Amino acid sequence: MSVFTRSRKSTVLGGLALIGASALVLAGCAGGGDGDGGDEPTETTGAVEDLTLKIGTALPQTGNLAFLGPPEEAGVAYAQSVINEYAETTGLDVDVVWGDSGDLDNKAYETEVPRVLAEDVAAIIGAASSGVSLQFIDQVVGEGVIQFSPANTSDQFTTYEDNGLYFRTAPSDVLQGEVHGNFVAEEGHQTLGMIVLNDAYGTGLAKYIQEAFEAAGGEVVAQPTYNQGDTSFDAQISEVLAADPDAITVISFDEAKTILPALVGAGWDPNNLYLVDGNVANYSEDFAPGLLEGAKGTYPGPTPAQVQDFIDGLDAFVEESGDAALSDYTYAPESYDATVLLALAALAAQSTDPAEIAEKLIEVSGGSGDGEKCETFEACADIILAGDVADYDGVSSPVTFDEVGDPTEGFINIYQYGADNTFAPYEG
Repeated sequence: MSVFTRSRKSTVLGGLALIGASALVLAGCAGGGDGDGGDEPTETTGAVEDLTLKIGTALPQTGNLAFLGPPEEAGVAYAQSVINEYAETTGLDVDVVWGDSGDLDNKAYETEVPRVLAEDVAAIIGAASSGVSLQFIDQVVGEGVIQFSPANTSDQFTTYEDNGLYFRTAPSDVLQGEVHGNFVAEEGHQTLGMIVLNDAYGTGLAKYIQEAFEAAGGEVVAQPTYNQGDTSFDAQISEVLAADPDAITVISFDEAKTILPALVGAGWDPNNLYLVDGNVANYSEDFAPGLLEGAKGTYPGPTPAQVQDFIDGLDAFVEESGDAALSDYTYAPESYDATVLLALAALAAQSTDPAEIAEKLIEVSGGSGDGEKCETFEACADIILAGDVADYDGVSSPVTFDEVGDPTEGFINIYQYGADNTFAPYEG
């Protein structure tokens, strides 16, 4: 099941309808302007000479989200290759400085982010984890550099004091929480227990799941938390099972490899088990066959079928690069779009200065002005070079940033696990 959400602002009002296999959802507005204003079209009438956009990354090569590293880095590298292939026409090329975000336990970001910043980058793409991004956002924007995450979903970034330098291509937990909570209720469950990672991502998502589930008539009967670095979850599992819920949602990262087998081993039916984007992963090499069969989960982003052309191109690029084939594509489209949007904004600004790029990011996403729709870097670049305004509709979604750098359009997909402990789009 795929739910497409659209909102002119980051605050979502009202419920989401889950209708059939795919539903178009129009979310309510929440104050502010109507988004019709914006800068005048950039007067660009030719290629820019010797304009090199240097981008850094702080994506999870290590830590409890390391499974997201390969698809996210591949998305950035693929976009870089597409942009640089067209460099002779645009005069713009992209250079990438690769870095590891790690996690809150190994704290790789403490050395990696300063190393990347020292390379004089205009932007850093990352981190995947909201909690990790919150550890270094002040450092990045304090240096006048853009931070652009393909995967942060915490609502804290919507109101964060970031000097207009923070952007993301993943929709916030307001949307995923509402879809998730409503879906659990649609499945006929009246009571819900949750095991929740105690960080900005976990508690924020739990809040919106609870609000949606209870608005649909259900009750959250237990919600124990655990901390990053914990290795035993017996107390949390016991507390949830003692509440005798109809369904259990686990909000975690890699800790799911311990929590999920323990839950099922204690007699929990995986058909009543729900996961989220932090732990919807391929567990075929981790669990005994059938352990997760029937479990379901949500995460932002299009299904592989919705972006099959992109995946085919990405796979061919990865193979040609000599890298290991991808087994998961989570947040690869969002990483690709983040890179393309940065390049288009630099082209529209005729500059690699972070502040000037940031001023153009909303415009090239279609969040301001009256731009011409385009779906590839090449098509959008042609519009900009002709002196007009481009409105990039990305691979992950149309994006369309609001004034705080949040995407106002995006997919929240629902998946179901099979006997091999891998997931596929939920068929209903």
